[in-house]
Amino acid sequence: MSVTVDHQLLEAEQMGLRTVGQVLSHVQRDNRLVVNLLIDGEEPDLLQIGQVRRSLLLGHTVFIETAEPQHVALDALHEVELQLAEADRLKGDAVDLIQSNAVEKAMQKLSGCFSTWQNAQESIVKTAKLLRIDLEVMRVDDTSLAQMVHDFGQQLRNIKLALESRDFVSLCDILTYETTQTTERWRMALETMREIIS
Repeated sequence: MSVTVDHQLLEAEQMGLRTVGQVLSHVQRDNRLVVNLLIDGEEPDLLQIGQVRRSLLLGHTVFIETAEPQHVALDALHEVELQLAEADRLKGDAVDLIQSNAVEKAMQKLSGCFSTWQNAQESIVKTAKLLRIDLEVMRVDDTSLAQMVHDFGQQLRNIKLALESRDFVSLCDILTYETTQTTERWRMALETMREIIS
């Protein structure tokens, strides 16, 4: 049996740790986030995490890499910022294409924009959860992050309705004005989260 955590041998047997789950719990007590787990050189099936946690250490080689949740969160927030910049670019391209009557090409740009917005929103929500930040308590311009998430969902529904009814004037208005304001609020939320992390 060999257990390595962040490239240092862990005396698991002497500590009374007998299962992978006990080792993971031990590591997480130090407020570390497990970012990589290998058992006998292979990544376990995390869809079967209960079974993985019950796996005995005896006869196996376990390798664990960890990170501080704050560093993971800051990296995620930086990635969200890049995603928002990409969504702005795609949105601008889509508006230009709609105004040039190149609707099919605009829809391709919008598809990428939707994916990017949804990924950004999901990343912010998951980062808040990781850091135990209450979405109701965190505020941007007197609006809770939970309300921002709700409003963003409504905005996506309005875009969908404009697309379904082929109301390209309303679609351009939503993309030009409303989503620009929403993106700016997301950026402010990112900055607030960074301040909380720091």
